[in-house]
Amino acid sequence: MNQPIPFGVGRPADTGRDDIADVVRQVARGDKQAFSALYDALAPLVFGIVLRVVRDRAQSEEVTQEVMIELWRQAARYRPEAGSVTAWAATIAHRRAVDRVRSAQAATDREHAQAAREHATAFDETAEQVETRLESEQVRRCLRGLTELQRQAVTLAYYQGLTYREVAESLRTPLPTIKTRMRDGLIRLRDCMGVTT
Repeated sequence: MNQPIPFGVGRPADTGRDDIADVVRQVARGDKQAFSALYDALAPLVFGIVLRVVRDRAQSEEVTQEVMIELWRQAARYRPEAGSVTAWAATIAHRRAVDRVRSAQAATDREHAQAAREHATAFDETAEQVETRLESEQVRRCLRGLTELQRQAVTLAYYQGLTYREVAESLRTPLPTIKTRMRDGLIRLRDCMGVTT
């Protein structure tokens, strides 16, 4: 079993970048020892970046683990010509940290919105039901004051959602007649219910 050589030990200082890029290539091939070396080399950097953004040690540790797993999974996508391994890892770390902060903020916003809804002025459910029942009775009483054609047309349009044309076809009545009867019926309903325009 080959033990990974720590970066910079027994190697010239200027080859560190090439060494870590080589380790990433080994990680891309599934080498667990190479990943261990990569982890040891990058985890402190990743944690520092994440902690500066997240500002919570426990969450920063979680995000650091997520970043390191992503480095393991995405190692094959690393391209040395696009930048150094540390820059690549730092970019992923920063992105993940910002995502965590945004997620935490969204959760806080949802909690505040829910709390605001729960603390909204409470209404008397019984009074609301009584008022709704009284309004329904008034509407039924006012509907009884319409002609049969007006009542049918208004009922089909407002309670079943039919268009003027569909009401006319359903009642086998010319469209202009339906429009006139509905207009007249709605005026009578408005007056009966005491609605002002």
